[in-house]
Amino acid sequence: MSIGQACQLMQQSLARSLAPLDIKPPHLDILVNLYRFEGISQQALARKLLVGRSNMSMLLPQLEKRGLIERRGDEKDRRVLRLFLTETGRGLTQEAMVIQTALIEKMLGTAPVEDCEAVARSMQRVIALLLAEQAGEEG
Repeated sequence: MSIGQACQLMQQSLARSLAPLDIKPPHLDILVNLYRFEGISQQALARKLLVGRSNMSMLLPQLEKRGLIERRGDEKDRRVLRLFLTETGRGLTQEAMVIQTALIEKMLGTAPVEDCEAVARSMQRVIALLLAEQAGEEG
């Protein structure tokens, strides 16, 4: 219960912090991934973010319309669309990452390092268990 509540409250706080940039946390997830993995395919991005195609097909046009991203056809496979940040998108992403990092530092800055490390280890165990369960369901 605490983990879910903390996650929800953090998302709400992040949404408020990002409001001046006119983006929401799901947009930030996309932008940060394009910042880190330039030219990723739409399909690979959806898998990385654990979202369905329908979510991607709603969010990507919003970012494209604002001139933050562009979709380009793959040179080798015309069925594949690759995603890239525009210069405007890159700048906005950098601003948003500063906001997100400051929020994380604010939330964790007063906690002892050992506590943060213990939480990180616990979350890594939970992630591993969930991924194993997911792989078992798919396989």
